Formats: sequence, C-alpha cells, structure tokens
Amino acid sequence: MRAFLIVIDSFGIGELPDAADYGDAGSDTYGNTFAATGVSLPVLASLGLNNIDGVAKAFGERELLPVPAPRAAYARLREKTPAKDTTAGHYELAGLVLEKSYRVYPTFPPDVVADIEREAGVRFMGNEIASGTEIIQRLGPEHLRTGRPILYTSQDSVLQIAADTSVIPLARLYGICEAARRVMTGDRAVGRVIARPFIHEGGKFTRTADRRDYALAPPGETVLDRLAARGIPVVGVGKIGDIFCGRGIARSIHTAGNAEGLRVITELSAQAGEGLVFANLVDTDMLYGHRNDPHGYAAALRAIDGALPDILKNLRDGDALVITADHGCDPTTPSTDHSREYVPLLVYGTRILPQNLGTLDGFDCVARFLEGWFGLEEDTVICGRCLQGRDI
Repeated sequence: MRAFLIVIDSFGIGELPDAADYGDAGSDTYGNTFAATGVSLPVLASLGLNNIDGVAKAFGERELLPVPAPRAAYARLREKTPAKDTTAGHYELAGLVLEKSYRVYPTFPPDVVADIEREAGVRFMGNEIASGTEIIQRLGPEHLRTGRPILYTSQDSVLQIAADTSVIPLARLYGICEAARRVMTGDRAVGRVIARPFIHEGGKFTRTADRRDYALAPPGETVLDRLAARGIPVVGVGKIGDIFCGRGIARSIHTAGNAEGLRVITELSAQAGEGLVFANLVDTDMLYGHRNDPHGYAAALRAIDGALPDILKNLRDGDALVITADHGCDPTTPSTDHSREYVPLLVYGTRILPQNLGTLDGFDCVARFLEGWFGLEEDTVICGRCLQGRDI
C-alpha cells in the first residue's frame, strides 16, 4: 500500500470567510493567476480541480471551466488553525491543529536581536520585512564590506538569516541559525528559522540551493508519528523533513526546487516499496508568490501539471495520489505575504470513488484519510464520506 501526498506550496483557491481579518480580502491565488495569465492545467482539471466548489467562474473574458467527469474525489479545505503559514498548514495536513499560530514579527525587537547576537557571536544588519531576493541585492554590497549577516522576515512566522558563503561559510551560517532557533522559543517562538545562503558574481547576488529550515518540533502527535509506530515508512521530499524536524520520517530527500522534486516523486512512484511519500513543491510560493510574479507562478503550475502524467502512469492498484496546498500566496495582490485561502484537495487512485466532497472543515481530514488508507483506522473516509468504493 502506497500514498503520495503532494503539497503545491501556496496554491490557494479563494479567500476564506475570515480573510479580511488577515488583510487578504479578494485573494484567490489560482483564480487571479488564471485571470492574469490564462494558465491551462489540463491534468489537474481532469482530476477535478476546476470542479471544486467556488473555482469555476469567469474572470473578465477568461473563464475557468469544470470537466464533465472528474477522475478524482475533490474538495476545498478550510483551515482550522488561525494562521496562514507553512508550518501550521503542514502540521494540520498531518493531523495536528494548533490552538494559536506562531508569532509574526514586523521587525524583531531589540532584546530579541541582542540575545541572538550574543548567542551566535555576530552583529546583524537589516532587520526588516523584505523579499529574500530583493534584500540581498540591496544590502549585499554592505554585507560583503562589513561581514555582518542579513536579518529579515517575510510577514510569515519566520526569521531569516542570509549570508554570502564567501563571507560566512555555510557551516557557520547554519550555526548562527541554530543559535537563533535556541532563542526563538517559548513566547518568542516563530515557526521556522531559515538559513538563506547566497553567492555573488559581477555585482549580482544569487541564492544557492543550500537553504535550511529550522522548525520547532511538532507540539503533538502527527500521522507521520503514527505511521512510523506501525513500521510504515515515510519519505519526505523537499522541505518536509525540516518542517517536521525529521520526526516520523524514515528518509528525507532535500531538493533544490520543483524540477528536482518532481523528478524525485516520479522516480519514487516507479520504484517498488510501500509507505507514504510526502512532498512539498516550494517554487510556486518562494520564487513567484512572494515576488508577485503571476507569470512565473503560472509557469510553475504548468510544470507540475506536465509532470503528473508520468506519476499517474506509475501508480499501482492500491496506491493513492493526494494533491493539496498549505495556504495561499496570491501573486497578483499588492501584498507579498501568504494569503488566508481555501486550498484544493484531489484524491486519485484505482480504488478511489470520484465525487464532490464539497467544502471540508480542516486540513486534518488528509491525515484521517491516510490513517484509513494504511489501515490505522477501519475505513478510508474524509469527513464521513467513503472514498474507497470504486470497482476494481
């Protein structure tokens, strides 16, 4: 028995009822990207993406159209956790709903900065809300001159530290981030501390693929823990291992971006074996959502859609493919922040009964489905609706 859980990072499908409380009224990552670009996703649409409640509608002269006979079970998910960040979204997908979100800092208070500097033995520059690519271009020259690492955040529950590896070697940057992680706990806690190494050439500063996320250990049990306790292996692809601090994960495969992530998922789907492959495809969020680049976002979605036929072809009887997201990040709005949105759910397999599951309360229904799929629970259901019902 196998399952492949693919998270298209930030692929929201419309504002949640409380979106205005988060400054996200009008956000619709998929719809507004489609309106701006006309992006066509034929494979995702065939599974039922455009049939999900609220998705099919007109955007001026362009219209998202449903298909007559979707191949998967489909729904839109409403997040329970009062948050819109990566950590909370992934935790909830894994069955852990946080009572309150981790802190979001507009800038880091002087006492926090002083404690990190003392713990890490550095002096920072920056300490502002910024795009990661923009801030290294702007502050990179001063960083090279002073040797001071760049501290910033992105309106998410993160603390990010960037450094040119010719100035601060990778191991030292990781050590600084580990020191920051020790400080950013308790009432100060952020979801993740992120190391952002970069290089320079000819006056241009470019981030490398050596990013590392330092998350807090999940504050409760997840479906990954329960699968591991039953001897069912979990492979994390992308930043999954970092988000869950490796807990419940038998093997972690870090990837440089979506192209490598999709290649790894395809290779794993073609191999023998059992268990869960849990993958995050980050480029939609990191490279395009936060940079307000709808055309880049559309291109990333097309690449995912184009890779799906090979993954679907490799699925065996008794496999399930689950596609969803962790939050939104509408690249067409003035904000560069994540957005509080519904996310899609597509569940496909030879034993899965195609059906409209409507609007479901909680990303954690994904964890309950996986528990049923792997026999931890008696039935394979999502919010009381049986999915394992197709004749085979």
